[in-house]
Amino acid sequence: MPTTDALQAARFREIGPAAMSGRVVDLAVVEADPTVFYVAAATGGVWKTTNNGVTFAPVFHREATHSVGDIAVHQVDTALVWVGTGERASRQSNSWGDGVYRSEDGGTTWRNMGLGDTHHIGRIALHPTNPDVVFVAAMGHLWGPNEARGLYRSTDRGETWTRVLAVDENTGAVDVALDPVDPRIVYAATYQRRRRPFGFHGGGPGSALWKSVDGGDTWTRLTNAGLDNGLPSGDIGRIGISIYRSDPRIVYVSVEQGFRYNASTAYIGRRAGLYRSEDRGETWTHMSDWNPRPMYASQPLVDPNDDQRVYMMNSFSVSDDGGRTFQVMRQSLHGDDRLVWVDPRDSRHVMKADDGGLGISYDRARTWLYVTNLPISQFYRVSVDNRFPFHVYGGLQDNGSWAGPSATFDSEGILNEDWTKWGGGDGFLNLVDTTDNRTLYLESQYLGLVRVDLETGQTRGIRPGAPEGFIGARRNWETWKDPAAPEQRLGNAMPPANWDGPFLISPHDPNTLYAGTNELWRSPDRGDTWESLGDLTSGVDRRSLRIMGELPREETLSLDDGIPYWPTLSAIEESPRAPGVLYVGTDDGLFHVSRDAGATWTEVSRRMPGLPEGAWANMIDASGFVDGRVYAVFNNYRNDDFANYVYASDDFGETWTSIVGDLPPERVARALREDPRNPDVLYLGTEFGAFWSPDRGTHWVRLDGGLPTVAVNDLVVHPRDNDLVLGTHGRGVWILDDLNALQEWTPGVAAAPAHLFTVEPAYQIRRRRRGGHRGDMVFRGENPPDGAILQYHLAPGAGEAALAVVDADGDTVARLPASTEAGLHRSVWNLRWAAPWEGPTVRPGGPLVVPGTYAVRLTVDGRTYEQTVEVREDPRLQVDPDVRARWTEVQLELTALMGRVREAGREARRMVQQLERGREVEPALGDKVRDLARELGELTSRIARLRGNIEGEVGPLTAQD
Repeated sequence: MPTTDALQAARFREIGPAAMSGRVVDLAVVEADPTVFYVAAATGGVWKTTNNGVTFAPVFHREATHSVGDIAVHQVDTALVWVGTGERASRQSNSWGDGVYRSEDGGTTWRNMGLGDTHHIGRIALHPTNPDVVFVAAMGHLWGPNEARGLYRSTDRGETWTRVLAVDENTGAVDVALDPVDPRIVYAATYQRRRRPFGFHGGGPGSALWKSVDGGDTWTRLTNAGLDNGLPSGDIGRIGISIYRSDPRIVYVSVEQGFRYNASTAYIGRRAGLYRSEDRGETWTHMSDWNPRPMYASQPLVDPNDDQRVYMMNSFSVSDDGGRTFQVMRQSLHGDDRLVWVDPRDSRHVMKADDGGLGISYDRARTWLYVTNLPISQFYRVSVDNRFPFHVYGGLQDNGSWAGPSATFDSEGILNEDWTKWGGGDGFLNLVDTTDNRTLYLESQYLGLVRVDLETGQTRGIRPGAPEGFIGARRNWETWKDPAAPEQRLGNAMPPANWDGPFLISPHDPNTLYAGTNELWRSPDRGDTWESLGDLTSGVDRRSLRIMGELPREETLSLDDGIPYWPTLSAIEESPRAPGVLYVGTDDGLFHVSRDAGATWTEVSRRMPGLPEGAWANMIDASGFVDGRVYAVFNNYRNDDFANYVYASDDFGETWTSIVGDLPPERVARALREDPRNPDVLYLGTEFGAFWSPDRGTHWVRLDGGLPTVAVNDLVVHPRDNDLVLGTHGRGVWILDDLNALQEWTPGVAAAPAHLFTVEPAYQIRRRRRGGHRGDMVFRGENPPDGAILQYHLAPGAGEAALAVVDADGDTVARLPASTEAGLHRSVWNLRWAAPWEGPTVRPGGPLVVPGTYAVRLTVDGRTYEQTVEVREDPRLQVDPDVRARWTEVQLELTALMGRVREAGREARRMVQQLERGREVEPALGDKVRDLARELGELTSRIARLRGNIEGEVGPLTAQD
């Protein structure tokens, strides 16, 4: 079995996009030089710029985790950088980390400093003058109780930690701030919250604001009714802290409290909102009840130079009267904000992090520069069409649905402008009818299903069971029945559906669709009409289920934020071999099979060995090779269980086998695809990378090949081009071109001295640069290699190797360098004849070869291995084959002629040098030789220009040519 290192030659290429970026959760700016700063992406690692965002480089992308909660740089020792992993926002889509990392060289290298079981870091606070002292607000597990949560302190740069503030197994610390003048004064916010598959509770008695005056040794609870200091007490949600740097007696806190009705700001009993203290937290004044969606981004920021100017997040707003009133700022950026930074040396300089990336302002947040070179897009699902080049489609976290090419004809690569946005909201699955490559089905959250004509842009909503519209998308009104709510007056027009609602196009009839709410629906007419095939969930009333020991109440804070519906269908599949063989999984742990088009169903989840009750069915993949073979991917992290659950059945789900094999523990499987050419080969997407199995899950090998540590939420193999496309939740789309080596790998291949793999057809694409100068603030996705990818494997101890391309006459067209190292190797033949000479002015090869079939020969230790490669013309060109052959023939003749002229010119120049070294030279002879050298040089240039002119257009040659 090959190792990950042995497969490094199978390299992924990044295609972006960066047009919509992704969720940025924090910034760390070097205040002495604010052109240097770090960007923390929710699930895309950490990026660094040293030129104010003109360019960025990933600096935290090969560590064990990808999710970041906070980042901090020390302002005295600016090479000291801290990263707290695990996103702080308690969303249903967030990921977890493995503790705290430290860099002492500005992000070049990192060391994990522990606190691994904290999972989510809310804030890191550094002592302003002593780099050895650091505080970490550890939120703890999101999906279950655990002890490793609270506020931690280190006095030796993280070598050891002391938990200085702890409440209970349900309550962690979400924020911490040190007084910049007297850092013995520390403020901390604890936060009690729990998410489950069926709901969310975002508060409780454990949430509180705390203060220490001795560097964290002892603490006073400020949200305490006995203090009568102006702060609320009782059940509280998330709290955010901001200290006024110019006068730290002034402190602002945002507090979540009050009856909760929906996901925005509808409160009664308005003790929630913004509070201000002018005596270092001894007493407080309630300034306003403004605190939009606090569980997501309750975080104020007071301008470091103006105590009256306060920024609030999630509905980006500004107050210039100390928080009494707020104005929602009109902006050209994403609306869901995570953090704002204000330059302490110039308050006009503002940066805002949000779900759409990063914005920079130089006029106090009135106008913005949007950063378009951060490829941290968060895909939930990906799919492909059959155009040339094929396009990739997918939905993204709070950035809608987009489509873009897997390759372009632009020599600069795949640019942001090559991508098109087709849908809004939170985007999820997009599927194209590949019989016409024109009809796109896409969805937003809760199965907001839409049909799109890609030619005209016309759209039609086709969500099943929703003829009246999408009223009630984020309400909990089914439990708290307010008679004045519009849903009560009009009726709920939105049947329950999953956040990532499943649907599919039947592989047997492109007009037939299946979609899942709490019921399975089928449409025979592209979504114009639907019929229900029944409710396939358990039907459990989630109001009977406890979270942190309590049933939901009207007063429960942030009740079920992001989960208005449960239980629902979460995965649907139809066998590509047998119409009407249906598989359905749910978010409450069920798995149903029908062999009669949904007339009857069998529930089979209890037949899966080791599958916990209530595990989430994430993906189903029915085999294209074997009747009755089906794969099921479950995960159970929403029940605080991070084990791997992947299963296979060969008898329509009657019996199941775990195919976790030797997959590393706690990868958390998300997506699986059977290879379309080899039934034994599987590809698996997990929370921490992509894996390949050559033996149906007995063994798994991580695919690295330049892929960063990232969640692979979805993957698909293009059926024509044989490329593996990954949809990552944090680093956009990545493609592994040409899967032949992975498809053909066997123990015999590994044992052989050498092996040359099948070569995919290769196209002679003519690329040119589009557009004008773009500067450096540009993201360029990578095009596939120009030419044929030649893959071979060498066993350890292989001797001299040679790689050559030969035409039908047995003539050598090109020789390519070959490695002697053990493992998998890739070379790219550029589809040209070899250059007849070498030099700095020579093109990368001779003329393009005539399209046709060529032999590829690998010779190792005297033994030759052979494959063929089909060279195809650029699909955009329509050329007579005879004309095409003559076109190449003339270029070869010109190349040969140019070679002879160059050699003659070289000889003439040698003669000139010899004559000039001679003592007695006949002037007339010297002049003639010099003239000859110049003429030969000019002739070479003219032949080169003629060849270049001919190469510029494929077609009949003219008299001018």
